[in-house]
Amino acid sequence: MLDEETWNEECGVVGIIGSNDAAQALYLGLYALQHRGQEAFGITTFEDKETYLEPRDHKALGTVSDSVQEEALQKLKGDLGIGHVRYSTQGGQLVQNIQPFIFRTPHHGPVAIAHNGNLTNASILRKSLEESGSIFTTTTDSEVFIHLLAKSRKSRLRERISQVMEQVRGAYALTIIAKDRLYGIRDPYGFRPLVLGKKDSAWMLASETCALDLVGAEFVREVEPGEVVRLSRSGIESFFPIPKPERKAACAFEPIYFSRPDSRIANESIYELRKRMGEVLAKESPVEADLVLAVPDSGVPMAIGYSQSSGIPLELGLVRNHYVGRTFIDPYQSKRDFGVKLKLNPVKSVLKGKRIVVIDDSVVRGTTCVKIVQMLRNAGASEIHFRVGSPPITHSCYYGVSTPDRKKLLAAQKTLKEICSMLGADTMAYLSVDGLKEALQPAGSEGYCYACFTGRYPEKIFCEIPEQPTDSVKFA
Repeated sequence: MLDEETWNEECGVVGIIGSNDAAQALYLGLYALQHRGQEAFGITTFEDKETYLEPRDHKALGTVSDSVQEEALQKLKGDLGIGHVRYSTQGGQLVQNIQPFIFRTPHHGPVAIAHNGNLTNASILRKSLEESGSIFTTTTDSEVFIHLLAKSRKSRLRERISQVMEQVRGAYALTIIAKDRLYGIRDPYGFRPLVLGKKDSAWMLASETCALDLVGAEFVREVEPGEVVRLSRSGIESFFPIPKPERKAACAFEPIYFSRPDSRIANESIYELRKRMGEVLAKESPVEADLVLAVPDSGVPMAIGYSQSSGIPLELGLVRNHYVGRTFIDPYQSKRDFGVKLKLNPVKSVLKGKRIVVIDDSVVRGTTCVKIVQMLRNAGASEIHFRVGSPPITHSCYYGVSTPDRKKLLAAQKTLKEICSMLGADTMAYLSVDGLKEALQPAGSEGYCYACFTGRYPEKIFCEIPEQPTDSVKFA
């Protein structure tokens, strides 16, 4: 799905300790995670000055490739550091919101933190902290972690982290540097991903395994939900500060869309999982057609699966221009529509007179899908059968995904027949929730959050839920 239509995961994190070239490794790691956030990025390293650690950082709006020069990397000294790419869900596009955040403490020296996710009780905690004297310098929920750590009366950092985890609710994958140690922390439900890797004597943390691959690090394992890993130059320690919930609830949109197809989740290939979604979709919603085509790029693995399962040939019917950046897309609909034409162009010789099955990963508002169907009609397609490789999105997400209010979600407001008519397609079908679970079975389908499809949230939502009828919101 195109950028202006789809959901956006708000960031990716990376961390390393024990590397002779930490800044370069962090740069490459963030480069690999650029798909998780193109709004801003930051790199922080710590140089050992014998008696103290000195943090150095480089932050900028925009992408890693556009904003990092060799001279900037050379100034980031030390073998210990963390990095962050951002797409804002909380706080907006402000320079002061660029992570990692650095703050100084009397007992633990300089501390740096980077956060992927969204706290559902952030507003409650922030109000309480401000009433007790805390002064916030950003508008992000990530800063709540900093103030909770600073206000804790526990002497050991391990105990402070445990106390913070008892207070916060929602989604978080954290990398923290404190006292010459790198910490990786994942929320008890495991909403947001975090993996552990190793290269020679260096330990590495990242949001996805593709970041480890680019650096040349070996994937060791995932950080478990509710786990805290403490990495040093001599090894790794692990502990679970708070009781685990009865179930895991990793975001189902990681395998559907967010994660790169060359990454792995639950030790399964994202690419293969997406192919399975296409295969199940073909079994659930077959149709007679001449060819299958994908909405590039995210729909490609699902289209391959649909084609292989149905026996309908896969063709390249839409070509994407990869040199059109996100920043061009204007919030005004007229420019948004032109953005679709800039990004996609049909191959008329492939489409003319053909019955086609169009595969996309998801439909949010539906505005882009309308333009795609019209584009294919104009290119001469005789029939258009729209198939979606995920279930209808009927509820908003509160765990770190930028989603519209429920009143703006197409499937929450219209029936399947109405959506098909709006798109101008001959037929339309979604993958069912049961079909998605079948496709995710190799990766443990019961360990995912499906709230955006079902309205069943793994835990109580403490933030305001706009436009949600009380009978549509349930808690597992």
